[in-house]
Amino acid sequence: MERIHVRTRSPQCLEDVTGQVNEAVRRSGVDEGVCHLFAPHTTAGLVINENADPDVGRDLLEKLEALVPSDASYHHLEGNAHAHIKSSLVGHSAAAPVVGGRLALGRWQGVYLAEFDGPRERSVLVTVVAARAGTPAEATPERTEANP
Repeated sequence: MERIHVRTRSPQCLEDVTGQVNEAVRRSGVDEGVCHLFAPHTTAGLVINENADPDVGRDLLEKLEALVPSDASYHHLEGNAHAHIKSSLVGHSAAAPVVGGRLALGRWQGVYLAEFDGPRERSVLVTVVAARAGTPAEATPERTEANP
């Protein structure tokens, strides 16, 4: 497991961490498998979405704000209840296949840390697991007429 550190720049934003995650995948030495990402925060999450047009991220943040307004009345007294709700909606984890030692994302996809209570110092935990090539021969019972 590797920890990526991210300094978010504003109260609510999407920070592109695709390059950092790909570097962690490369350092893992795994050529084929799966990359699991986890944000250990209650007011931030992870999003895999388009990375070609910044308006997509802007639209996402604006619609989340419309759905869960920052200035609404909440029971939680710290003033960041909206951030807890938004992070719960987007989720705290993501997974992507690894092929050729890199994330096998779609052509226009990127990985983002979704900040809802910043700016802050955040982290993303990256775990890369190698694909299992198959069942070893010694673990497979021999087939015989009695054991088809």
